Amino acid sequence: MKDFWKASALVAALMSVGSAAVHAAGFQLLEQNASGLGNAYAGSAAIADNASTIFYNPAGMTNLPGMHISAGLAAVRPSFKFSNEGSTGPGGLPGFGPDGGDAGSWGMLPNAYLSWQLSPQWHIGLGIGAPFGLMTEYDDSWVGRYHSRKFEIRSVNINPSIAYKVDDRLSLGAGISWTYLDAEYKRSSPFAVAGLGYLGDLGATVDMKGDGWGWNVGLMYRLTSTTRIGFAYRSRVKIDADGDTTVRNQSVTHPAVAPRIGSMTADASTSVTLPDTATLSVVHQLNDRWLLLGDVSWTGWSSIRSLSIQNSGNPAIPGDRLDLRFRDTWRVALGASYKANEHWTFKGGVAWDQSPIRSAAYRPTSLPDKDRYWVAIGAQYAINKQTRIDIGYAHLFIRDTSINNATDPNKGTVRGSYDSQANIIGVQISHQF
Repeated sequence: MKDFWKASALVAALMSVGSAAVHAAGFQLLEQNASGLGNAYAGSAAIADNASTIFYNPAGMTNLPGMHISAGLAAVRPSFKFSNEGSTGPGGLPGFGPDGGDAGSWGMLPNAYLSWQLSPQWHIGLGIGAPFGLMTEYDDSWVGRYHSRKFEIRSVNINPSIAYKVDDRLSLGAGISWTYLDAEYKRSSPFAVAGLGYLGDLGATVDMKGDGWGWNVGLMYRLTSTTRIGFAYRSRVKIDADGDTTVRNQSVTHPAVAPRIGSMTADASTSVTLPDTATLSVVHQLNDRWLLLGDVSWTGWSSIRSLSIQNSGNPAIPGDRLDLRFRDTWRVALGASYKANEHWTFKGGVAWDQSPIRSAAYRPTSLPDKDRYWVAIGAQYAINKQTRIDIGYAHLFIRDTSINNATDPNKGTVRGSYDSQANIIGVQISHQF
């Protein structure tokens, strides 16, 4: 027990660097370890080769004798470059401003896990990661600034879990999750005065925080001595968030008006239901050197139809609403690993990842998402029988993405296209005590 609490303290220390929000399919983050990155996360609910199985399928802990710890970092660099094709301002006025630069930026996603075998049948574990995140930021004066200038979501998920080995074939697992969200949303609003017309923009910033509880279950079944399957489900999590909305002068310079524009604040609140997920995976040991992996996963993004921000306490600051109409999505991944020798294993994988965005009419500037294709490679180096290091890299190919969003007449129409892609680099270290 003393060793368990020492290892728990190490997990907490490793996670103290915090979690940065980045963009993935929708705003779900698959990068809850780096050891699966080289296989494009194929077989995620059945591989169970280190303690990160706590997130993907807690039943996999029964494959880990003794005590295991795993920690890693994924660095993600999405790129979203907008090209304007006739955007307009509120009320049909001509749109003006630059294209906004590259709305993507680097984000860092740490993770840490600990599993401990209590008896031949029972295992417990603790996982910490960031399963949801988003970060898009444009130049302040870009043509779509009335829709969004910045949208950032950060998350932390703490996931204690338990697993039970029913027999040599079947294992079951379950966990509870506490999820914390921290969100920031910035956009502009045109400022006009009777007799003077448009004088510039006001800037609104919404800061909100909230948390919620969920649960996850999983099973792992060994079909043969060389093949096992895994199934995992993570529940929806309802987040009630609150904070404040602040409105300030952004670009009004008129000498008679600008000095009179002060700062206004209102209480802000919202509620969002994060989607549930289900994954079916298979792992097959073809021979002494080759391991084949595959999975199909589903995400219930239709839980998010819109995002409504209620502002209260100041009638001069109205509420806001993003009409999203997300759809449920699928992901399919295939991968393989080749064990070259006792130290080196090489990995590869491909995947198709569906976007929850229905069409160009409902594509938000804060999430200019589209279906993407993964191509991934990686390697694992076994320092000894107790310690392994994984490195992985994936490139996400995304076709040119059109947008024609006119869902709110008070924000105008953003019409154009995005040139998008993403690169992910990760490293993971896993150790058995």
